[in-house]
Amino acid sequence: MKNVVILISGRGSNMQAIVNAQIAGANIAAVISNRPDAAGLAWAAERGIRTAVLDHKQFASRESFDAALIDLIDGYAPDLLVLAGFMRILTADFVNHYENRLINVHPSLLPAFTGLNTHQRAIDEGVKLAGCTVHFVTAELDHGPIIAQAAVPVLDHDTAGALAARILVQEHQLYPQAVAWFVADQLQLIDSKVSIKAAANTDAFLRSPSF
Repeated sequence: MKNVVILISGRGSNMQAIVNAQIAGANIAAVISNRPDAAGLAWAAERGIRTAVLDHKQFASRESFDAALIDLIDGYAPDLLVLAGFMRILTADFVNHYENRLINVHPSLLPAFTGLNTHQRAIDEGVKLAGCTVHFVTAELDHGPIIAQAAVPVLDHDTAGALAARILVQEHQLYPQAVAWFVADQLQLIDSKVSIKAAANTDAFLRSPSF
């Protein structure tokens, strides 16, 4: 059994998807938020999951907040730390502390469209495919070894909201699968690239669009 700690800042829909997946061998040890009003905290507590809040506004610097967050997280002895809509840019010290056991889902096909406003930027650039990426986190924002990706078509007259909704459906499937692979020791990280031990074909780590 591996302890999984999930960080959220809002409703935590990806957190909910991971919990609902009931992943074999995964113990959701805690859900932690930097916002006391994060709706996902109540959702987790209702399901008997331990929750905690560390309000970043109470700290004078990003470094002091991250140091306190490390102390809080380590109290749950995490094997895996999952960012699920955690709206904080993490310091290098934090990321390095959880090297190779910290993952994130980003709403684009990385390395394209790092940062914010990914859906509108994809539409503005006229790309035909958008999607999401689950990756190990490194000190460089929205970079790090890619675990899996899911692609969706960008439709004529798409809006950012409509595209975001289609991608979120894929996130809710892809992220629990990535957590399950980690928990089952199926991920191999070699030369900054990830392979999946059980993968017989690319369908395991690439979800393709249906037109």
